[in-house]
Amino acid sequence: MLELPYILRPEAPLSGQSAITRVVTVAGGRFAPGHIGELTQLVPFEMIDEALKATGRVQARLRDLPSRVVVYLLLAACLFPEVGYLGVWRKLTGALAGLAVAAPSASALAQARRRIGTAPLKWLFDLLKGPAAGPRTPGTRWRGLLVVALDATTVTVPDSPAVLARFIKQAGNHGGTGYPQARLLALVACGTRTLIDAVFGPITAGETTYAPRLLPSLRPGMILLADRNFAAQGLITGIAATGAEVLVRLKNGRRMPVLARYRDGSHISTLGQVRVRVIDCEITITTNSGRHTGLYRLATTLLDHHRHPAGELAALYHQRWEIETAYLEVKSTILGGRVLRARTPGGIDQEIYALLVVYQLLRTAMADATGTRPGTDPDRAGFSIAWQAARDQIVLAAGVIADTVVDLAGTIGRHVLAALLPERLLCVSPRIVKRAISKYQARGPRIDRTSYKATTSIEILSATGP
Repeated sequence: MLELPYILRPEAPLSGQSAITRVVTVAGGRFAPGHIGELTQLVPFEMIDEALKATGRVQARLRDLPSRVVVYLLLAACLFPEVGYLGVWRKLTGALAGLAVAAPSASALAQARRRIGTAPLKWLFDLLKGPAAGPRTPGTRWRGLLVVALDATTVTVPDSPAVLARFIKQAGNHGGTGYPQARLLALVACGTRTLIDAVFGPITAGETTYAPRLLPSLRPGMILLADRNFAAQGLITGIAATGAEVLVRLKNGRRMPVLARYRDGSHISTLGQVRVRVIDCEITITTNSGRHTGLYRLATTLLDHHRHPAGELAALYHQRWEIETAYLEVKSTILGGRVLRARTPGGIDQEIYALLVVYQLLRTAMADATGTRPGTDPDRAGFSIAWQAARDQIVLAAGVIADTVVDLAGTIGRHVLAALLPERLLCVSPRIVKRAISKYQARGPRIDRTSYKATTSIEILSATGP
């Protein structure tokens, strides 16, 4: 593998002007455009080459668009969803002035993407997925257990005949969605919001249908948080069989037999063949706009009420919302609410895996950065800051190859550390649609989109009955 350094040397400056000399080091020859800036250090050339080799996608002959370059193009495209693939190519090559780089057409880029297929991107995701948290990473564990969450979301895909052959539109009372959708189900580490695993497919299958495919990624030492839709007996039995603990919300009206009572107000019951501890609680949220009280019923496989008090478990369940924030970062920050580019089912699979890889790279870079400051909680790292810094590094072709001196934080990390978010305070916001479907103001009462600082109080309700 060749590395090709070159220096940008502006003309002699006029009076009052400054000249900047910069060295950019990239791969040599046709491989020069193959990078994603500083994030390349997390997915180096050797890793991409191994992915191509393992999936049989290495080019038969050296083309203007080698397979490695096309993989990096697919990853870079996820960071620039506002432009087409030709626009992404210009960003990859913009800092390579003076080098002989290819000038492919849109058709050539499309053919190259089809040649690569989905397998190398899936291989990369399978390699990179994980919690990105060490035993001492702040905010990632509760009483020694790694806190993870499971939930689903939908991703909007193009409305083309080929896509509609696999992905359908969501039905609804008002005509349904205008675009077909894919269902994405992820297992997320709540402390770092990194992806432990993910699956996706048509919305014709529900989230509880996809969920069993994620169970092999669970292990002892984890506690899984899930909402009411995942409280199915078969699924809970499967989760318990992995050795992971579970804390799941139940429907308030669900009948649960009382087998034994504890002094903390919880009681022993069964969920299918699994023995669980049920916690009924009343949670009150108070803000300067008023108070709201709701009833929650939780079930957990943690049966020891001395080691795992009911009040702490009720408070822990709030961390399930970290997965909602992760989905917000993917769909709003990265994609900006846009529809995916690909117009074929295979292209959709390829693009979603590329999106998952890029999200994981950003989250890993953020966790690495906060890890250089002991005691810093990863949730203080700003995702949009890391995302913007990564985009800048791609345009500059900066940090593609690591220096001889190890830089644990990197440029992206230094941007993150320079603008750490304050210690998190509890805030609430109305659960409404915040992405408008029209540029015109809706009629009727004004929609309140304000986030309010809040305090909570939890009261454990004792079980009733014999």
